[in-house]
Amino acid sequence: MTAYLLRRLLLMIPTLFGILLVSFVVVQFAPGGPIERVIAQLTGDDISATARISGATSEIRNPGQPGTTAADPVTSRYRGAQGLDPKFIKELERQFGFDKPAHERFLLMVWNFARFDFGKSYFRDTKVIDLIKEKLPVSISLGIWMTLLTYLISIPLGIRKAVRDGSRFDVWSSGFIVIGYAVPGFLFAILLIVLLAGGSFYSIFPLRGLTSDYFATLAWPLKIVDYFWHLTLPIISMALGAFATMTLLTKNSFLDEIRKQYVLTARMKGLPQSRVLYGHVFRNAMLIVIAGFPGAFVHAFFTGSLLIETIFSLDGLGLLGFESVLNRDYPVVFATLFIFSLVGLVVNLVSDLTYTWVDPRIDFETRET
Repeated sequence: MTAYLLRRLLLMIPTLFGILLVSFVVVQFAPGGPIERVIAQLTGDDISATARISGATSEIRNPGQPGTTAADPVTSRYRGAQGLDPKFIKELERQFGFDKPAHERFLLMVWNFARFDFGKSYFRDTKVIDLIKEKLPVSISLGIWMTLLTYLISIPLGIRKAVRDGSRFDVWSSGFIVIGYAVPGFLFAILLIVLLAGGSFYSIFPLRGLTSDYFATLAWPLKIVDYFWHLTLPIISMALGAFATMTLLTKNSFLDEIRKQYVLTARMKGLPQSRVLYGHVFRNAMLIVIAGFPGAFVHAFFTGSLLIETIFSLDGLGLLGFESVLNRDYPVVFATLFIFSLVGLVVNLVSDLTYTWVDPRIDFETRET
């Protein structure tokens, strides 16, 4: 197992390098950029997704035409830069690091990221690592509690549905689960706000932030209550779709195992139902559930929380990454991408280790590669 762990840890290095390389190349060809955004703010123009394309097209159509003056090579690269001092544009390029060739910028970024030095935000006067630390509590809270709640409810419910397959309980619970899966999480969040957060009916739960303004003055038991008071509606909204998926996955996995010959043999030997389920079926059926854990966790921790963070005014990593992409704040974009990818790889490794805990017969050390 030690050799396997070492091999997996070493493979994370080229994986992260490849993710950063592909993303960096894509960004180089993406229209618009931080310099275009600054120019748009100075000139009062809206920056569109085709800013660089339209600027380049205008230069291609008009070069050398009679009665026109050749544009400065510095300002001609950016739409809306006409009339601005070329020295000012060059200074912007220097500040953003665009005065260096692309390969130098990429290698410098990789070297800094290897030391967890993510630089400073282009448009926020603070270090990227400080921004991430500021937003991390929200994402951790949403991701961990949503995943924990989903698994604690879905696995027992899925087992119960598998044991009572075809019963009235199974049919009615499946109906509620399908409805829950069909309703988008953000739509359910809006419904909860209308009903329970000061909408048209009751004002029971708060609508903004992770804690109350007077959180620091509360005793520690009340701090815990206040914390979960704020998290109740966001976590329920996020867990709705994942809860339905995990329940049906658990049920189907257990049904497949229950119908196998070794289960029939165990029952013929007179073993009690609990012994059959949790002594024989559980470790085999749970393998497919564990296999889906990394994707579910990363989705809940980051990407799945974007709309929920926006609706409930929770400033987390999902919202930070989305706003950074819109604002072309590349240090924040690449830093969040790096952290998302690293967490995903680590969780994937933990998932493999959980395989061996659930079923000791699995040995990754002797697996062919």
